[in-house]
Amino acid sequence: MKKKLSDCKKACIVKVTKLNATAELKQRLISFGVMKDTVIEVLEYAPAKSTLEIKVGKTRLALRAREADLIEVEKYEE
Repeated sequence: MKKKLSDCKKACIVKVTKLNATAELKQRLISFGVMKDTVIEVLEYAPAKSTLEIKVGKTRLALRAREADLIEVEKYEE
């Protein structure tokens, strides 16, 4: 079963398995460090769950829910 980043709950730590984004969005995500095998922590959701705040390394990013839908993830095991 494929899990999307948007399915994750707050404080969830996951590893990126695939980016299903357009070339343009994929480039933008990669420039922020979001790529295959990257570990991401979900920090917060906006009240309507329209955006979510994530942490990639030391960087905090806000993603639209539809962008998070395009990022496939798996549970991160240390």
